[in-house]
Amino acid sequence: MHSKSPTRTRRVILRATVIAGAVAVLASGCASDSVKRGYLPGYSDGEVTNQTERLTHLWVGSWIAALIVGVITWGLMLWCVAAYRKRRDDHQLPVQTRYHMPLEIMYTAVPTIMILVLFFYTDRDMTAVKDTSAEPDVKIQVIGKQWSWDFNYLTDGVYDTGQHLLDVGGQTLDDEVDGQPGTSKDVPTLYLPVDQTVQFTLDSRDVIHSFWIPAFLYKQDMIPGRTGTFQVTPTREGTYAGKCAELCGEFHSGMLFNVKVVSQAEYDAHMSDLEDAGQTGELGLDLNRQQHAGSTASTEEAEG
Repeated sequence: MHSKSPTRTRRVILRATVIAGAVAVLASGCASDSVKRGYLPGYSDGEVTNQTERLTHLWVGSWIAALIVGVITWGLMLWCVAAYRKRRDDHQLPVQTRYHMPLEIMYTAVPTIMILVLFFYTDRDMTAVKDTSAEPDVKIQVIGKQWSWDFNYLTDGVYDTGQHLLDVGGQTLDDEVDGQPGTSKDVPTLYLPVDQTVQFTLDSRDVIHSFWIPAFLYKQDMIPGRTGTFQVTPTREGTYAGKCAELCGEFHSGMLFNVKVVSQAEYDAHMSDLEDAGQTGELGLDLNRQQHAGSTASTEEAEG
């Protein structure tokens, strides 16, 4: 038997490709804001922080690159199936190729270039997100504990403390703060001033936790013995949900908190309320041990 070149239906395939491309363009133009953001949390009236737009572009850009690769790969596969399929009246062997050096070089070069491009943009954006060189307007220490949060407002010399939510499944719409899903009136609230650079210092009192505000599109682990730091500037006033993103024990699901991004005046008023309540100073990482030592000393004084 002899080999012969297969018949190719290039015109039909090209037409189908053009139609598919036109449909994709039209669909992207009609997409909702949620789709355009890659289904990430967001609002049509502005970005939540100075970093959310950057992170959204990185996320969406990665998915667009993956989609392009997928379309090309599946297109070539379907093209091969259609163009090189065996016909009923074809009894000859197809052209036999042992190797194709240009094609094999392409198989190596293209994935390498793709990885380098993704690495460049990821490194660029994550370096910007983790940059703490700016002088912060507000410094806040967040302490994770089983299973809630303590907030030390270091700049203002006050603190707030909370307890975990006992009945997570029993929460209703009436329990939400400002009608925001994921929030609760029974968990602590972290106050942040809008348009002010906030430096977070993250510590854990017991096990590994993870400080996560989904609307900020960023989270960071809290590892015992290691202090984490990052800076962010909230740019949209509102109420947001926060939670622990690391499985940390029995009541992990109740380790929730609220975030209120407010005006400077409202932020200052809240700091004054904490001061009036006697919550001045800082809560330490060894709070449990300090409390135990204090109760022991009180017992000894009473016995004396």
